[in-house]
Amino acid sequence: MQIGFFDSGVGGLTVLARALREISGADYLYYADTRFVPYGTKTKDEVRARALAAADSLFRHGAEVLVVACNTATSAAIETLRDKYGAPIIGMEPAVKPAVECHKDKRILVTATELSLREEKFRNLVARLDCEEFIDLLPLGGLVPLAEALRFDKESVEPYLREQFKPFDFGRYQAIVLGCTHFIFFKKHIQSIVGPEVDLIDGNLGTVRRLAAAIAERGLQADGSGRITFFESGEPVTEPDKLERFHRLIKAADEACE
Repeated sequence: MQIGFFDSGVGGLTVLARALREISGADYLYYADTRFVPYGTKTKDEVRARALAAADSLFRHGAEVLVVACNTATSAAIETLRDKYGAPIIGMEPAVKPAVECHKDKRILVTATELSLREEKFRNLVARLDCEEFIDLLPLGGLVPLAEALRFDKESVEPYLREQFKPFDFGRYQAIVLGCTHFIFFKKHIQSIVGPEVDLIDGNLGTVRRLAAAIAERGLQADGSGRITFFESGEPVTEPDKLERFHRLIKAADEACE
């Protein structure tokens, strides 16, 4: 069984790292659309076109299930992908629902890319949960290029975060939703700034659980060994330094899952 993952870049590796923990007997195809990263500043039509290109490539290479490991691509393209392909396609959305379910008397801050936060899919989610009165929105798209450049050190990350967080009194907040898979690489920096009392919530585990359910429902054969094949914008990754970079990022993503 081969499971395809795609993202604008390396953020989806945080979802893949969770899948490697939770699902046995699969091989993986990972498509990083590095020639076109980031997605969050592009138009919906541009992101939809990139999602279709990624899906076409992954299905041609034998994927039996597809994970859109990108909140922005999910919001822009998930219905188009499901209309085109017969295979199970698992999307993501900012984990507002679990944040709302644990909500008591404090506010919730939802972070994501600019496109995700302005999309109708997100607005419909907020309306369905009837939570407009106690959530605030904050685009943190500047974290995406930092992740792509592997700049995870405090000196690179925390000045940007402190500037973006300046308007917020985190004593008034119960949770922050990490609504972009790239953001998960920066959990420790975010937590150090907002304090241990604020919960950081992401949708990766829920996505992987939906993936596992889809695999079981289809009765797919769990006969893989955990092998991962990487692609960058459709081209197989074979250079040792690039492969080492991907594996290093999976390790960092796995540590962020703790």
